[in-house]
Amino acid sequence: MLTRPTLLDIAILNGADSAAGLIEEVMQAHPEIAAGHWRTIRGLNYRTKVRTSVPTVPFRDANEGTAVVKSTYANRLVETYICNPYWECDKAVADASEEGPEAFIATEAAGILEGAMQTLAKCFYYGRHETLGDAKAFPGLIDSYDAADRVVDAEGTTPNTGTSVWLVKWGIDSVAWVLGQGGELAVSDPRIETIRDDAGNPLTGYVQDLLMRPGLQVANRTKVVRIKKLTADAGCTLDDDILAEALSKFPAGIVPDVMLMTRRSREQLRKSRTATNATGAPAPIPSDAYGVPIAVTDAIADTEPLTL
Repeated sequence: MLTRPTLLDIAILNGADSAAGLIEEVMQAHPEIAAGHWRTIRGLNYRTKVRTSVPTVPFRDANEGTAVVKSTYANRLVETYICNPYWECDKAVADASEEGPEAFIATEAAGILEGAMQTLAKCFYYGRHETLGDAKAFPGLIDSYDAADRVVDAEGTTPNTGTSVWLVKWGIDSVAWVLGQGGELAVSDPRIETIRDDAGNPLTGYVQDLLMRPGLQVANRTKVVRIKKLTADAGCTLDDDILAEALSKFPAGIVPDVMLMTRRSREQLRKSRTATNATGAPAPIPSDAYGVPIAVTDAIADTEPLTL
């Protein structure tokens, strides 16, 4: 089985032991992060060529030449962005904790890292979208996929109740997460500083922060397919037929690694299978479709505008 480098692998290789423990604990709820392909770069950005078409290669007669052919490429800048969650707690409260200040601080750190993973996950799909993403984040799949040829429209009509299913192929030549500055992923040691309460009054607290520079690379836009406008409207829900149509959008011989969807979409798929079950028994919760694993995520919204 092919093993992809993960965020946890990078944290361990970089010696970020404190970050590795936290990441292993919280990232399992985020399949686009836990199972995604991760790579590091030396700086903060780089330029890469993205193939946009392959040439038509003809036969020729003996003693006859042929025209030179080549692929066409677009030169794309891949950038990483600062993700620097910071957390603090009252030193007196932490010191009085039954488990000790270290355990109290670790609990706070895990909560903040979970928030950071939630933000990374939603930006994987929505990038800089004004409400569903983060204006200061990296461009997401919604900004990078081929919205003309690699999309299936479920044609839902109820405003702000849409959702998407994303079919993704992981890899350096497909879709990959990027970490800048050599894969920097650093959790600072707890330090004692003066912090402020909600009224601006000073108190002594423990302070800690995480620093990473993530980005997203879509090196080949044929390796991502989106099903959009899935709603609860009749005929606009998820079923195996529309998943098969989405799979047909991939090049021959290319199979996506995962189908990412919400719980609502997975339940719609299950109900569609129940309706066609010859025994009349409820279908089990789907774990795959056409041999491609299904992963449920909370990062895809069930409130997408139909214009997205």
